[in-house]
Amino acid sequence: MNATVLGCGRWGSFIAWYLNKLGFSVTLWGRPGSSRLKALCETRDNGLLTFPSTVKFTDDLKQAVSEAELLFISISAQSLRTLTASLQPLLPKNTPVILCMKGIEEATGLRLTQIVGEFISAPSAVWVGPGHVQDFLQGIPNCMVIDSQDDTLKQRLVPLLSSELIRFYYGTDLIGSEVGAAAKNVVGIAAGMLDGLDQSSLKGALMSRGTREIARLIESMGGNGLSAYGLCHLGDYQATLFSQHSHNRRFGELFIRHEPYGELAEGASTVRALCLLGQRLQVDLPICQAVDQVVHRGEDPSLALSGLFLRTLKNEF
Repeated sequence: MNATVLGCGRWGSFIAWYLNKLGFSVTLWGRPGSSRLKALCETRDNGLLTFPSTVKFTDDLKQAVSEAELLFISISAQSLRTLTASLQPLLPKNTPVILCMKGIEEATGLRLTQIVGEFISAPSAVWVGPGHVQDFLQGIPNCMVIDSQDDTLKQRLVPLLSSELIRFYYGTDLIGSEVGAAAKNVVGIAAGMLDGLDQSSLKGALMSRGTREIARLIESMGGNGLSAYGLCHLGDYQATLFSQHSHNRRFGELFIRHEPYGELAEGASTVRALCLLGQRLQVDLPICQAVDQVVHRGEDPSLALSGLFLRTLKNEF
């Protein structure tokens, strides 16, 4: 089966490598001028993994998708609209799209499958849940989720993509899967800020309150609040709030220390989308608001974060 992966960053490259291991014929696309793609073409190595000669590299979008039977996308969430618009005239009519990325559009509050649906009529799915490339490459397994409004696609993908390295579960709440996966990156930034402030002991409170906060948001959007307690959100906390490999946790820690971070931290944009949704749906999102105030509004991190845990006294549940 021919599979194309759009996006040659750390996660997109791993997906291409993983699909090749499963026996797919894989094409990995990177944007023209991409330094990552150039390095892959020259060395077939990205510093974490090495590609066999059977994986093809290209910066030609039309060529990349022309024979795709499955299309996997792993790029910045805020770039999805532009890419999907470019795909509209190129993608074969019935090629399913699997989004291997986590985020919500900053300007609109739209989920990623909603954006894809504006341009592409073929069914789409999301691949979410915990897992770091560095762990997978050491043979450390994990559990993840495939979710879609199209049950036929979901039933097809889970056994097709499962292996001893990744066990996939069937998602049952697309809204919850998407929102929960996107929001855990924001909680990850908050966790990194606590690390930067030497207040890591508060991560337990952050985890319990963060899950409940996002459950309320999912419910207000028409999803199942229990999804926040599954692999898409709470189940991804270890990988996002504690791991040294977590981009969002590291971004939050370095932000507190006034040090630059050169990698993509998706939660920095997602938090604006979540605050927009909270305002629109009248849902209280204190953790999201605190992260937004620090990252985008210049508020003192100690005041914003301590305020989370020194709010009006109330019952735990």
